Amino acid sequence: MSLKESLHELLTPAVENAGFFLDEVQITSPGNHRTITCVVDGVKPLNMDEVTVVSRIISEILDAAPVVGDEAFTLEVTSPGVDRPLTLPRHWTKNLTRLIKMTLNDGSVLTARLGEFNETHAKFVENIKGRMKNHEIAFADIKKAVVEIEFNRKDDN
Repeated sequence: MSLKESLHELLTPAVENAGFFLDEVQITSPGNHRTITCVVDGVKPLNMDEVTVVSRIISEILDAAPVVGDEAFTLEVTSPGVDRPLTLPRHWTKNLTRLIKMTLNDGSVLTARLGEFNETHAKFVENIKGRMKNHEIAFADIKKAVVEIEFNRKDDN
């Protein structure tokens, strides 16, 4: 088992007990120093206090973990970026009512607001020059989906 996999396995129970999800562990070694980055998510976007809490939990575990060894490391705890693809049901739940940009398996691209979803399909509303168009799309037909950033969200679309 790689160090990355070992750390993920070691940290996941504690992160989940704190009410979060450990999405990813990244390890980089620039020069002779190691950086361990933990990407942590929640059912809602994490605030700084929550990041601090989970950072302390992870730090305590890593300080005591023999798998890390005696080599110095820097711990970084972060939340996923907005460009993270929506791949799990909790990603979709977290982004209800937000604009989603999808690339479909046929190559077409659709940007529409997520209304609701079930295990197999999602319903979207697209605003085309003030007219609303409904779409129901099977998850199997979506190649990639990401949140589209809205700086001045209007409530009518």
